[in-house]
Amino acid sequence: MHIRTIATAAAILSLSTPLLAADITVTFRDSGPGATLPAENASCIAAGGQAAAGNNKSPALSWTKGPAGTRSYALAMTDPDVPADLSLLNRQGTEIDKDVPRMEFTHWILADIPASVTELAEGADGDGMPTGGLALEMTKHGRRGQNGFAAFLKDGPHGGYMGACPPWNDLRIHRYRVTVYALDTDRLTLPKAFTRADFLVAAKGHIVSSGAAELTYTINAKATK
Repeated sequence: MHIRTIATAAAILSLSTPLLAADITVTFRDSGPGATLPAENASCIAAGGQAAAGNNKSPALSWTKGPAGTRSYALAMTDPDVPADLSLLNRQGTEIDKDVPRMEFTHWILADIPASVTELAEGADGDGMPTGGLALEMTKHGRRGQNGFAAFLKDGPHGGYMGACPPWNDLRIHRYRVTVYALDTDRLTLPKAFTRADFLVAAKGHIVSSGAAELTYTINAKATK
């Protein structure tokens, strides 16, 4: 997928997540200096002041077991730092101030993760950037939903992981937050092509616990938090 297309697509309207007791401890199994997302897990990397395609491997994760009554898990990875004005993204001669309004973008959504699964190996739900993403199907580690690119691109289902690709002209370091939810049901009622918004609606009343962890990433050497 073309890097400019990735960056242009990387914004959707923010969705509110219910406030829950953070009883689950989520851990990125690998991280770079200062709790940064490894370049292996990004969909773009720095290249001559702009961007080039990355390896886009889904990160290695683990989490502690949910409370009694947990029958499945779900997982979402989001970036809350995407500039709200899409016209600013990767515009030559323009720097995006770190204080401009921001949106949230979904990079990864899995539902119906079996209760026996509490870790994912690197690359388990994405390794490389196949056109249109991965199939929307049930896997041994959960049911794939659509990442945020499905709202913009029409070249496939856009299931599975799509890694970090912040604008190369953005002066804010982006955060990449993984939230794991414990649910009291084995399977949620979801459309085949479900989004994070669909998940939040279907999961209402079924979430018994949650937890989150985040790493940061940028391809702009001048970016700050």
